Amino acid sequence: MNVMVERSRIIKPLYDTNSHLAATHIPLSVFDKVTFDAHIAAIYAYHPPTPPTCVIELGLQKALAIYPEMAGRLGKDENGNSVIFLNDKGVRFIEAKVESALDHSILLKPSPVLLTLHPTFKDEDDVIQIQITRFTCGSMVIGFGIHDQVADGRSVSSFLVAWGRVTRELGVNPLPFRDRTVDTPRSLPFIEYEHEGAEFMSKRVKIEYLLDETLQIQKDVVVENFHFTQEFLTKLKAIASSKNVQDKPYSTFQSLVAHLWRVMTRARNLHGSETTLIRIAIDGHMRLIPRASDEHFGVLWALPTAKVEDLLCEPLPHATKLIHDAIIKVKKDYFRSIVDFADDEAIEGDLIPTTNTNKPIFLPDLEVESWLSFPAHNLDFGTGGPFSFMPSFYSVEGMILLVPSSTREGGIDAFIPLLKDNLPTFRKFCYAIDFMQPD
Repeated sequence: MNVMVERSRIIKPLYDTNSHLAATHIPLSVFDKVTFDAHIAAIYAYHPPTPPTCVIELGLQKALAIYPEMAGRLGKDENGNSVIFLNDKGVRFIEAKVESALDHSILLKPSPVLLTLHPTFKDEDDVIQIQITRFTCGSMVIGFGIHDQVADGRSVSSFLVAWGRVTRELGVNPLPFRDRTVDTPRSLPFIEYEHEGAEFMSKRVKIEYLLDETLQIQKDVVVENFHFTQEFLTKLKAIASSKNVQDKPYSTFQSLVAHLWRVMTRARNLHGSETTLIRIAIDGHMRLIPRASDEHFGVLWALPTAKVEDLLCEPLPHATKLIHDAIIKVKKDYFRSIVDFADDEAIEGDLIPTTNTNKPIFLPDLEVESWLSFPAHNLDFGTGGPFSFMPSFYSVEGMILLVPSSTREGGIDAFIPLLKDNLPTFRKFCYAIDFMQPD
Protein backbone atom coordinates (compact mmCIF):
# COMPACT_ATOMS: atom_id res chain seq x y z
CA MET A 1 0.00 0.00 0.00
CA ASN A 2 1.52 3.27 -1.16
CA VAL A 3 0.47 6.10 1.18
CA MET A 4 1.23 9.51 -0.32
CA VAL A 5 1.34 12.52 2.02
CA GLU A 6 -0.32 15.49 0.37
CA ARG A 7 -0.11 18.04 3.13
CA SER A 8 1.32 18.36 6.65
CA ARG A 9 0.69 21.32 8.91
CA ILE A 10 0.16 22.46 12.49
CA ILE A 11 -3.42 22.96 13.71
CA LYS A 12 -3.96 25.33 16.64
CA PRO A 13 -6.95 25.92 18.91
CA LEU A 14 -9.72 28.21 17.71
CA TYR A 15 -10.84 30.12 20.80
CA ASP A 16 -13.90 32.21 21.25
CA THR A 17 -13.51 35.38 23.31
CA ASN A 18 -14.05 33.85 26.75
CA SER A 19 -12.74 30.30 26.54
CA HIS A 20 -8.95 30.72 26.82
CA LEU A 21 -7.48 29.28 30.04
CA ALA A 22 -5.58 31.73 32.22
CA ALA A 23 -3.20 29.00 33.47
CA THR A 24 0.18 28.60 31.78
CA HIS A 25 0.65 24.91 32.56
CA ILE A 26 -0.89 21.82 34.14
CA PRO A 27 1.29 19.77 36.52
CA LEU A 28 1.63 16.05 35.89
CA SER A 29 0.21 13.89 38.65
CA VAL A 30 1.88 10.81 40.07
CA PHE A 31 -0.45 8.78 37.84
CA ASP A 32 0.94 10.55 34.78
CA LYS A 33 4.52 10.01 35.90
CA VAL A 34 4.28 6.27 36.51
CA THR A 35 2.82 5.43 33.11
CA PHE A 36 4.68 4.79 29.87
CA ASP A 37 6.80 7.58 28.44
CA ALA A 38 5.66 6.84 24.90
CA HIS A 39 3.03 7.61 22.27
CA ILE A 40 0.05 5.30 21.77
CA ALA A 41 -1.56 5.06 18.33
CA ALA A 42 -4.99 3.87 17.22
CA ILE A 43 -6.71 3.43 13.86
CA TYR A 44 -10.31 4.48 13.05
CA ALA A 45 -11.72 3.42 9.66
CA TYR A 46 -14.87 4.92 8.08
CA HIS A 47 -17.12 3.82 5.24
CA PRO A 48 -18.17 6.43 2.66
CA PRO A 49 -19.66 8.95 2.58
CA THR A 50 -17.25 10.84 4.84
CA PRO A 51 -17.12 14.54 5.72
CA PRO A 52 -14.69 16.89 3.93
CA THR A 53 -11.33 17.28 5.64
CA CYS A 54 -11.95 21.00 6.16
CA VAL A 55 -15.00 20.19 8.31
CA ILE A 56 -13.04 17.70 10.43
CA GLU A 57 -10.19 20.19 10.76
CA LEU A 58 -12.46 22.99 11.96
CA GLY A 59 -13.94 20.62 14.53
CA LEU A 60 -10.43 19.77 15.73
CA GLN A 61 -9.61 23.46 16.21
CA LYS A 62 -12.74 23.90 18.33
CA ALA A 63 -12.02 20.75 20.35
CA LEU A 64 -8.47 21.95 21.06
CA ALA A 65 -9.91 25.16 22.48
CA ILE A 66 -11.84 23.03 24.98
CA TYR A 67 -8.83 20.77 25.63
CA PRO A 68 -5.80 23.10 25.25
CA GLU A 69 -3.49 20.57 26.92
CA MET A 70 -3.76 18.52 23.73
CA ALA A 71 -2.21 21.42 21.82
CA GLY A 72 0.49 21.96 24.45
CA ARG A 73 3.88 20.43 25.12
CA LEU A 74 5.44 18.33 27.86
CA GLY A 75 8.30 19.93 29.76
CA LYS A 76 9.67 21.13 33.11
CA ASP A 77 8.62 24.25 35.01
CA GLU A 78 11.02 26.62 36.77
CA ASN A 79 11.19 24.24 39.74
CA GLY A 80 12.00 21.21 37.63
CA ASN A 81 8.52 19.68 37.94
CA SER A 82 7.02 17.82 34.98
CA VAL A 83 4.14 19.78 33.44
CA ILE A 84 2.06 20.21 30.29
CA PHE A 85 2.64 23.73 28.98
CA LEU A 86 -0.55 25.32 27.65
CA ASN A 87 1.36 27.15 24.92
CA ASP A 88 -0.96 26.45 21.96
CA LYS A 89 1.87 25.08 19.83
CA GLY A 90 -0.73 22.89 18.17
CA VAL A 91 -0.94 19.38 16.76
CA ARG A 92 0.51 17.85 13.61
CA PHE A 93 -2.26 17.28 11.05
CA ILE A 94 -1.42 15.22 7.97
CA GLU A 95 -3.51 14.64 4.87
CA ALA A 96 -2.64 11.57 2.79
CA LYS A 97 -4.13 9.44 0.04
CA VAL A 98 -3.90 5.96 -1.44
CA GLU A 99 -4.58 5.48 -5.15
CA SER A 100 -6.62 2.33 -4.58
CA ALA A 101 -9.61 1.08 -2.65
CA LEU A 102 -9.21 0.28 1.03
CA ASP A 103 -8.11 -3.32 1.48
CA HIS A 104 -10.13 -4.37 4.52
CA SER A 105 -7.76 -7.24 5.23
CA ILE A 106 -5.22 -4.79 6.65
CA LEU A 107 -7.70 -4.04 9.45
CA LEU A 108 -7.93 -7.64 10.63
CA LYS A 109 -4.88 -7.43 12.88
CA PRO A 110 -2.02 -5.06 13.73
CA SER A 111 0.68 -5.20 11.09
CA PRO A 112 3.57 -2.96 9.95
CA VAL A 113 1.40 -1.58 7.11
CA LEU A 114 -0.68 0.25 9.72
CA LEU A 115 2.36 2.34 10.63
CA THR A 116 1.89 4.24 7.36
CA LEU A 117 -1.61 5.32 8.43
CA HIS A 118 -0.52 7.51 11.33
CA PRO A 119 2.40 9.87 12.04
CA THR A 120 5.67 8.43 13.31
CA PHE A 121 6.38 10.93 16.13
CA LYS A 122 10.05 10.81 15.25
CA ASP A 123 11.87 14.02 16.18
CA GLU A 124 8.55 15.58 17.18
CA ASP A 125 7.44 16.92 20.54
CA ASP A 126 3.72 17.09 19.75
CA VAL A 127 1.36 15.77 22.39
CA ILE A 128 -0.92 14.40 19.68
CA GLN A 129 -0.64 13.85 15.94
CA ILE A 130 -3.36 13.01 13.44
CA GLN A 131 -3.34 11.64 9.91
CA ILE A 132 -6.33 11.41 7.60
CA THR A 133 -5.84 8.96 4.73
CA ARG A 134 -8.42 8.77 1.96
CA PHE A 135 -8.92 5.91 -0.52
CA THR A 136 -10.38 5.90 -4.02
CA CYS A 137 -13.44 3.95 -2.78
CA GLY A 138 -14.36 6.89 -0.55
CA SER A 139 -13.26 5.21 2.68
CA MET A 140 -11.29 7.22 5.22
CA VAL A 141 -8.84 6.14 7.90
CA ILE A 142 -7.86 8.38 10.81
CA GLY A 143 -4.62 7.54 12.55
CA PHE A 144 -4.51 9.13 16.00
CA GLY A 145 -1.54 9.12 18.35
CA ILE A 146 -1.13 10.65 21.81
CA HIS A 147 1.54 10.71 24.49
CA ASP A 148 0.55 8.32 27.27
CA GLN A 149 1.58 10.71 30.06
CA VAL A 150 -0.86 13.39 28.90
CA ALA A 151 -4.07 11.38 29.06
CA ASP A 152 -5.30 7.87 29.79
CA GLY A 153 -7.82 6.02 27.67
CA ARG A 154 -10.88 7.46 29.38
CA SER A 155 -9.73 11.07 29.11
CA VAL A 156 -8.58 10.56 25.50
CA SER A 157 -12.05 9.19 24.77
CA SER A 158 -13.61 12.33 26.23
CA PHE A 159 -11.50 14.46 23.89
CA LEU A 160 -12.31 12.35 20.84
CA VAL A 161 -16.05 12.36 21.55
CA ALA A 162 -15.88 16.13 22.01
CA TRP A 163 -14.07 16.46 18.67
CA GLY A 164 -16.87 14.57 16.95
CA ARG A 165 -19.60 16.55 18.71
CA VAL A 166 -18.25 20.01 17.93
CA THR A 167 -17.65 18.91 14.33
CA ARG A 168 -21.39 18.13 14.22
CA GLU A 169 -22.05 21.55 15.82
CA LEU A 170 -23.24 20.00 19.07
CA GLY A 171 -22.34 21.10 22.57
CA VAL A 172 -19.89 19.37 24.91
CA ASN A 173 -21.33 18.51 28.29
CA PRO A 174 -19.83 18.20 30.78
CA LEU A 175 -16.88 20.42 30.02
CA PRO A 176 -13.43 19.29 31.19
CA PHE A 177 -12.87 19.57 34.94
CA ARG A 178 -9.23 20.08 35.84
CA ASP A 179 -9.32 20.24 39.65
CA ARG A 180 -6.39 18.05 40.71
CA THR A 181 -6.80 18.46 44.45
CA VAL A 182 -7.25 14.69 44.61
CA ASP A 183 -3.50 14.55 43.89
CA THR A 184 -2.67 16.58 46.98
CA PRO A 185 -0.98 14.52 49.70
CA ARG A 186 -2.80 14.28 53.01
CA SER A 187 -1.63 16.50 55.87
CA LEU A 188 -0.76 13.30 57.73
CA PRO A 189 0.67 11.01 55.02
CA PHE A 190 -0.32 7.36 55.30
CA ILE A 191 1.64 5.04 53.02
CA GLU A 192 -0.07 1.72 53.74
CA TYR A 193 1.04 -0.19 50.61
CA GLU A 194 4.41 -1.14 49.15
CA HIS A 195 4.87 1.00 46.03
CA GLU A 196 8.56 0.32 45.49
CA GLY A 197 8.63 -2.76 43.31
CA ALA A 198 5.09 -2.12 42.07
CA GLU A 199 4.94 1.36 40.50
CA PHE A 200 8.55 2.38 41.26
CA MET A 201 11.93 0.71 41.22
CA SER A 202 15.49 1.67 42.00
CA LYS A 203 17.50 3.26 39.22
CA ARG A 204 20.15 0.63 39.92
CA VAL A 205 17.96 -2.18 38.62
CA LYS A 206 16.65 -0.43 35.50
CA ILE A 207 16.76 -2.73 32.50
CA GLU A 208 18.20 -1.42 29.26
CA TYR A 209 18.22 -3.32 25.98
CA LEU A 210 20.76 -2.85 23.26
CA LEU A 211 19.36 -1.73 19.92
CA ASP A 212 20.51 -4.80 18.01
CA GLU A 213 19.02 -7.11 20.67
CA THR A 214 15.71 -5.22 20.54
CA LEU A 215 15.54 -5.41 16.76
CA GLN A 216 16.28 -9.15 16.77
CA ILE A 217 13.55 -9.83 19.35
CA GLN A 218 11.03 -7.71 17.46
CA LYS A 219 11.73 -9.68 14.26
CA ASP A 220 10.68 -12.83 16.11
CA VAL A 221 7.41 -11.31 17.38
CA VAL A 222 4.10 -11.65 15.54
CA VAL A 223 0.87 -9.85 16.50
CA GLU A 224 -2.31 -11.88 16.15
CA ASN A 225 -5.96 -10.96 16.63
CA PHE A 226 -7.95 -13.63 18.47
CA HIS A 227 -11.71 -13.11 18.36
CA PHE A 228 -13.84 -14.35 21.24
CA THR A 229 -17.55 -14.63 20.56
CA GLN A 230 -20.17 -13.68 23.12
CA GLU A 231 -21.15 -17.36 23.34
CA PHE A 232 -17.58 -18.39 24.15
CA LEU A 233 -17.22 -15.61 26.73
CA THR A 234 -20.46 -16.62 28.47
CA LYS A 235 -19.26 -20.23 28.80
CA LEU A 236 -15.80 -19.08 29.91
CA LYS A 237 -17.29 -16.85 32.62
CA ALA A 238 -19.48 -19.67 33.92
CA ILE A 239 -16.51 -22.03 34.27
CA ALA A 240 -14.27 -19.34 35.79
CA SER A 241 -16.94 -18.57 38.41
CA SER A 242 -17.91 -22.17 39.14
CA LYS A 243 -15.90 -22.38 42.35
CA ASN A 244 -16.56 -18.83 43.53
CA VAL A 245 -17.96 -19.04 47.05
CA GLN A 246 -19.50 -15.58 46.65
CA ASP A 247 -22.87 -15.08 44.99
CA LYS A 248 -21.54 -12.66 42.39
CA PRO A 249 -19.73 -14.30 39.45
CA TYR A 250 -16.39 -13.04 38.23
CA SER A 251 -16.51 -10.50 35.41
CA THR A 252 -16.10 -11.38 31.74
CA PHE A 253 -12.89 -9.34 31.74
CA GLN A 254 -11.39 -11.23 34.71
CA SER A 255 -12.40 -14.59 33.23
CA LEU A 256 -10.90 -13.85 29.81
CA VAL A 257 -7.67 -12.42 31.22
CA ALA A 258 -7.26 -15.49 33.43
CA HIS A 259 -7.75 -17.73 30.39
CA LEU A 260 -5.22 -15.77 28.31
CA TRP A 261 -2.71 -15.79 31.17
CA ARG A 262 -2.87 -19.60 31.31
CA VAL A 263 -2.79 -20.08 27.53
CA MET A 264 0.14 -17.68 27.11
CA THR A 265 2.03 -19.39 29.93
CA ARG A 266 1.41 -22.77 28.31
CA ALA A 267 2.53 -21.50 24.90
CA ARG A 268 5.75 -20.09 26.30
CA ASN A 269 6.70 -23.52 27.70
CA LEU A 270 7.95 -22.02 30.96
CA HIS A 271 9.49 -24.15 33.69
CA GLY A 272 7.03 -25.07 36.45
CA SER A 273 9.11 -23.42 39.19
CA GLU A 274 9.17 -20.05 37.44
CA THR A 275 7.01 -17.19 38.64
CA THR A 276 4.79 -15.32 36.21
CA LEU A 277 3.15 -11.96 36.86
CA ILE A 278 0.34 -10.29 34.95
CA ARG A 279 0.17 -6.49 35.06
CA ILE A 280 -3.43 -5.28 34.70
CA ALA A 281 -4.28 -1.62 34.20
CA ILE A 282 -6.86 -0.39 36.75
CA ASP A 283 -8.89 2.76 36.12
CA GLY A 284 -9.02 4.92 39.24
CA HIS A 285 -11.69 7.35 38.02
CA MET A 286 -14.47 5.38 39.71
CA ARG A 287 -12.40 4.34 42.72
CA LEU A 288 -11.33 7.77 43.97
CA ILE A 289 -13.55 9.63 46.44
CA PRO A 290 -14.56 12.22 45.47
CA ARG A 291 -14.81 10.65 42.02
CA ALA A 292 -12.18 11.98 39.61
CA SER A 293 -13.36 13.56 36.38
CA ASP A 294 -12.88 11.77 33.08
CA GLU A 295 -10.11 14.25 32.24
CA HIS A 296 -8.18 13.35 35.37
CA PHE A 297 -5.52 10.69 34.92
CA GLY A 298 -5.86 7.88 37.43
CA VAL A 299 -4.52 4.50 36.29
CA LEU A 300 -2.48 2.08 38.37
CA TRP A 301 -1.96 -1.68 38.10
CA ALA A 302 -3.03 -4.87 39.77
CA LEU A 303 -0.20 -7.41 39.87
CA PRO A 304 -1.43 -10.98 40.40
CA THR A 305 1.42 -13.50 40.57
CA ALA A 306 1.58 -17.28 40.35
CA LYS A 307 3.97 -20.19 40.03
CA VAL A 308 3.78 -21.63 36.53
CA GLU A 309 2.99 -25.15 37.80
CA ASP A 310 0.13 -23.84 39.95
CA LEU A 311 -1.29 -21.69 37.17
CA LEU A 312 -1.38 -24.58 34.70
CA CYS A 313 -2.22 -27.51 36.97
CA GLU A 314 -5.03 -25.75 38.79
CA PRO A 315 -8.23 -25.15 36.77
CA LEU A 316 -9.38 -21.81 35.43
CA PRO A 317 -11.19 -20.65 38.63
CA HIS A 318 -7.84 -20.59 40.46
CA ALA A 319 -6.29 -18.07 38.04
CA THR A 320 -9.48 -16.02 37.93
CA LYS A 321 -9.54 -15.72 41.72
CA LEU A 322 -5.91 -14.56 41.74
CA ILE A 323 -6.83 -11.81 39.29
CA HIS A 324 -10.05 -10.85 41.09
CA ASP A 325 -8.31 -10.61 44.47
CA ALA A 326 -5.46 -8.51 43.07
CA ILE A 327 -7.86 -6.10 41.34
CA ILE A 328 -10.04 -5.45 44.39
CA LYS A 329 -6.94 -4.52 46.40
CA VAL A 330 -6.32 -1.53 44.10
CA LYS A 331 -9.04 0.61 45.66
CA LYS A 332 -9.43 4.15 46.98
CA ASP A 333 -6.94 3.65 49.81
CA TYR A 334 -4.32 2.35 47.39
CA PHE A 335 -4.64 5.43 45.17
CA ARG A 336 -4.42 7.73 48.20
CA SER A 337 -1.37 5.82 49.44
CA ILE A 338 0.60 6.33 46.23
CA VAL A 339 -0.21 10.06 46.24
CA ASP A 340 1.35 10.30 49.72
CA PHE A 341 4.27 8.08 48.66
CA ALA A 342 5.01 10.21 45.61
CA ASP A 343 5.29 13.31 47.78
CA ASP A 344 8.47 11.88 49.26
CA GLU A 345 11.38 13.74 47.62
CA ALA A 346 13.46 10.56 47.74
CA ILE A 347 11.64 9.12 44.75
CA GLU A 348 12.86 11.97 42.57
CA GLY A 349 16.47 10.91 43.06
CA ASP A 350 16.46 7.19 43.82
CA LEU A 351 13.38 5.71 42.15
CA ILE A 352 11.97 5.60 38.64
CA PRO A 353 8.71 4.15 37.28
CA THR A 354 8.71 0.41 36.65
CA THR A 355 7.33 1.19 33.18
CA ASN A 356 10.65 2.83 32.33
CA THR A 357 12.56 -0.29 31.27
CA ASN A 358 12.49 -0.23 27.45
CA LYS A 359 11.52 -3.91 27.48
CA PRO A 360 10.73 -5.39 24.04
CA ILE A 361 9.57 -8.61 25.69
CA PHE A 362 7.61 -9.26 28.91
CA LEU A 363 8.34 -13.01 29.18
CA PRO A 364 7.62 -14.62 31.66
CA ASP A 365 5.18 -11.84 32.55
CA LEU A 366 2.24 -10.19 30.77
CA GLU A 367 0.73 -6.73 30.48
CA VAL A 368 -3.00 -6.28 29.83
CA GLU A 369 -4.69 -3.09 28.67
CA SER A 370 -8.45 -2.90 28.17
CA TRP A 371 -10.12 -0.58 25.65
CA LEU A 372 -13.45 -2.32 26.20
CA SER A 373 -15.17 0.65 27.84
CA PHE A 374 -13.91 3.31 25.43
CA PRO A 375 -16.69 4.91 23.32
CA ALA A 376 -14.63 4.54 20.14
CA HIS A 377 -17.68 4.35 17.89
CA ASN A 378 -18.82 7.77 19.16
CA LEU A 379 -16.07 9.44 17.14
CA ASP A 380 -18.67 10.58 14.65
CA PHE A 381 -17.99 13.56 12.38
CA GLY A 382 -21.50 13.62 10.95
CA THR A 383 -21.72 10.52 8.77
CA GLY A 384 -21.54 7.82 11.43
CA GLY A 385 -18.90 6.27 13.63
CA PRO A 386 -15.99 4.07 12.50
CA PHE A 387 -16.67 0.56 11.27
CA SER A 388 -13.30 -0.53 12.62
CA PHE A 389 -11.32 0.57 15.67
CA MET A 390 -8.01 -1.03 16.55
CA PRO A 391 -4.48 -0.40 17.81
CA SER A 392 -1.66 0.27 15.42
CA PHE A 393 1.18 -2.22 15.06
CA TYR A 394 3.22 -2.81 18.21
CA SER A 395 5.71 -5.61 18.71
CA VAL A 396 6.18 -5.88 22.48
CA GLU A 397 5.86 -9.59 23.30
CA GLY A 398 3.27 -10.19 26.02
CA MET A 399 1.51 -6.81 25.73
CA ILE A 400 -2.16 -7.86 25.39
CA LEU A 401 -4.78 -5.35 24.28
CA LEU A 402 -8.52 -6.05 24.54
CA VAL A 403 -10.87 -4.18 22.19
CA PRO A 404 -14.63 -4.51 21.59
CA SER A 405 -15.13 -6.45 18.37
CA SER A 406 -16.35 -4.55 15.33
CA THR A 407 -18.33 -7.57 14.13
CA ARG A 408 -22.13 -7.51 14.22
CA GLU A 409 -22.12 -10.38 16.69
CA GLY A 410 -20.06 -8.42 19.20
CA GLY A 411 -17.60 -10.15 21.48
CA ILE A 412 -14.00 -9.18 22.20
CA ASP A 413 -10.88 -9.02 20.05
CA ALA A 414 -7.61 -9.74 21.84
CA PHE A 415 -4.53 -8.37 20.08
CA ILE A 416 -1.62 -10.49 21.28
CA PRO A 417 2.07 -10.11 20.37
CA LEU A 418 3.97 -13.34 20.92
CA LEU A 419 7.08 -15.07 19.67
CA LYS A 420 6.32 -16.82 16.38
CA ASP A 421 7.62 -20.15 17.72
CA ASN A 422 4.95 -20.01 20.46
CA LEU A 423 2.06 -19.25 18.09
CA PRO A 424 1.09 -22.87 17.21
CA THR A 425 0.69 -23.85 20.86
CA PHE A 426 -1.24 -20.69 21.64
CA ARG A 427 -3.65 -21.42 18.79
CA LYS A 428 -4.09 -24.99 20.01
CA PHE A 429 -5.29 -23.95 23.48
CA CYS A 430 -6.76 -20.51 22.78
CA TYR A 431 -10.34 -21.70 22.28
CA ALA A 432 -10.25 -24.57 24.76
CA ILE A 433 -12.68 -23.46 27.47
CA ASP A 434 -10.44 -24.99 30.12
CA PHE A 435 -7.40 -27.22 30.03
CA MET A 436 -4.95 -28.93 32.31
CA GLN A 437 -1.21 -29.06 31.97
CA PRO A 438 -0.31 -32.44 30.39
CA ASP A 439 2.14 -34.72 32.21
